[in-house]
Amino acid sequence: MQEKNSTENWTEVISPGRHLLDLRLAEVWRYRDLVLLFVKRDFVSQYRQTVLGYAWYIIQPVLTTFMFLIVFNKIANISTGQIPAVLFYMCSITIWNYFASCLTATSSVFTANAGIFGKVYFPRLVLPLSIVLSNIIKFAIQLVLLTVLIIYYSATSSFHLQWGWHYMLIPVIVLNMACMGLGAGIIISSLTTKYRDFAVLITFGVQLLMYVTPVAYPLSYAMQSDYKNFILFNPLSPMVESFRYAVFGVGIFDTNLFLYSIAFSVVALLAGIILFNKVERSFMDTV
Repeated sequence: MQEKNSTENWTEVISPGRHLLDLRLAEVWRYRDLVLLFVKRDFVSQYRQTVLGYAWYIIQPVLTTFMFLIVFNKIANISTGQIPAVLFYMCSITIWNYFASCLTATSSVFTANAGIFGKVYFPRLVLPLSIVLSNIIKFAIQLVLLTVLIIYYSATSSFHLQWGWHYMLIPVIVLNMACMGLGAGIIISSLTTKYRDFAVLITFGVQLLMYVTPVAYPLSYAMQSDYKNFILFNPLSPMVESFRYAVFGVGIFDTNLFLYSIAFSVVALLAGIILFNKVERSFMDTV
């Protein structure tokens, strides 16, 4: 028998014809039914074996609002301006929770779903998209709670909403926060396949990020500090402040800062999708 040469010279190499900017978004659309299945799974399974179940979607923002009221309003004596403190904090927490949930959940997509990825093929971008969409449901529940509180305060106090065009900003802000959370999350998820330190960093990094974002204080209060440029550089700052402006009609709405935040989200999302598609080809070798 003739021995096989230890070194072989290949004349043809078969490789997928896919370049860096080939995002295959049309393929993701063909798997939209799978996206909806993952959305249902994420929403139903999160509190399935808990005693209070879906009530946690309301309990969590209520408890956080209560703590903010004690610490920032009563102890630190930070004014919330024309907006009642409870409504101010609930509004901020509602939009912040949506971003934080999108970021933290998508940042562990590869490591948390390695078992599924290793068994069956589907566009990997389906999973982070389903996370963003499932969190929309949680956001809607908390937004309903905020609406109930607004109605209560309007009926029992001198506070009244300022009606106007600013309500049209709400879907734009939510979409922008979704893009920012998705983009940043899948960038971190792509890096986590090799550098597990990012998984540890994200757990407390989001908490630290909240303090340099005007969640517990108005942007006007931050403008009086020596660190105002640092807070304004944070692309989340104009979004949180603009969301309060969109809901209540009072506060600061800066068009330049608003557009800056949108531009940041678009760049982060495109960079995240490109990096995500690059890493997904070989991540099973490193996870």
